[in-house]
Amino acid sequence: MSQSATMTAEERFDIRNSPIQSFGALQAARAGLFKSRHDLLRFSDSIGGLGDSAEEGRRKGLGLWMVGRYEEAAKLLERFESDNVAAFTLARCCMSLARWDKAASIFERLSKSFPEEPRPRSGMLEARLELDLHKGDADKAASNLEDALQQTTPAFGESAEGRYLHGRMNEARGQLEAAIDHYAAARALDPQHRGNLFRLAWLGERAGLEELALDAYQQLARLLPVDRATLQNLGVLYEDLGRHQEAAACYDTIVRSHPADPKARLFFEDAKAGISMYYDEDMERKQDRLDQILRIPITDFELSVRARNCLNKMNIATLGDLVKQTEAELLSYKNFGETSLNEIKEILGQKGLRLGMAREEAVASIEANRRRSPGISDASDINNKPISELELSIRARRTVESLGCITVGDVIQHSEEELLGMPNFGQTSLQELKSKLAELGLKLKPKGA
Repeated sequence: MSQSATMTAEERFDIRNSPIQSFGALQAARAGLFKSRHDLLRFSDSIGGLGDSAEEGRRKGLGLWMVGRYEEAAKLLERFESDNVAAFTLARCCMSLARWDKAASIFERLSKSFPEEPRPRSGMLEARLELDLHKGDADKAASNLEDALQQTTPAFGESAEGRYLHGRMNEARGQLEAAIDHYAAARALDPQHRGNLFRLAWLGERAGLEELALDAYQQLARLLPVDRATLQNLGVLYEDLGRHQEAAACYDTIVRSHPADPKARLFFEDAKAGISMYYDEDMERKQDRLDQILRIPITDFELSVRARNCLNKMNIATLGDLVKQTEAELLSYKNFGETSLNEIKEILGQKGLRLGMAREEAVASIEANRRRSPGISDASDINNKPISELELSIRARRTVESLGCITVGDVIQHSEEELLGMPNFGQTSLQELKSKLAELGLKLKPKGA
């Protein structure tokens, strides 16, 4: 077992130092634990053997935070709030548990005790921001944070923590480009700031900057331990890029750590299926559409009695049977003349087909005809089309499905703002969906409608 993991809290952390220095050592020891599953399991077992006395209770609380058992850690560490290391760790637990009010109170006390340390002040301002955002008024939350930042020192504003908070402020106002610039600056100052890396990756994804998002997520995934949200988002991004093997590895990690997570299991199966797909999906979709058209029976078309009788005698029952014939072959049949031939050519032309076409040429022609016109004039028929016919990417499909959409008509009941508010749905996915709807002559619901 590694030395950092076996040391007691008192040996590892000097509470006479600032809480940040001590917490930094605690965080470093935590990362060391997750490099070895054997060490992690032994360390977890050792925590279970500690009692609730003042000496062991504090160590146990810190240890529980190290292994990610935040609820249990918070209950124990509340007894040791006068201890700065324990208090700072408790505040971090509260942030993980979305207990913003409690976290803000602790961070405020620590920021007064250690005014030169940026992280307690940053924690306080971020907790207050989360409280304001939870109330649903992003503009007010951003204004409150801006007022608070104006009261900090110039040094804080230029620190990684300060740039990160400026990014949060701009993001709350919808100023995505400015937010990304601040997050990138914070990353340059502190490449291991987890919160900043996550916001940079998540916002970069929404802005259509896949390469930036991928790089930030990958860097975040190298910081141990890796949280579930990072692995899930990274997996979805890998899938979008067609890297199904790496996506499956992300989901597999979540499933092994959280076997009861149904979403992770579903995503894992999707990614595994993607690995085994060696066929050309685009060509298969085109082939399916071609087959559907070629199976249309000749009786569905308004033909003259002469033309219908001739085709029946030739054993031509479907459009597929008909497209195989050449003009010369048809004209060679008794009673089949130029008038009947022109009827047939007109029908095939409506479908983007002609007599004697090669199969590959027919596929391309039907695709071009489909793009020129969806081929459906009845709006109710369009609205009743299943969303599978939109042929969306995995990310976009999952989003509309999570909104309860079954048909195209369900999708257009939602606005751009609603969709962009969904996890893992950014500008790239939005433009894809809008493009697919535009092919059907449809649009998303206008804002406020």
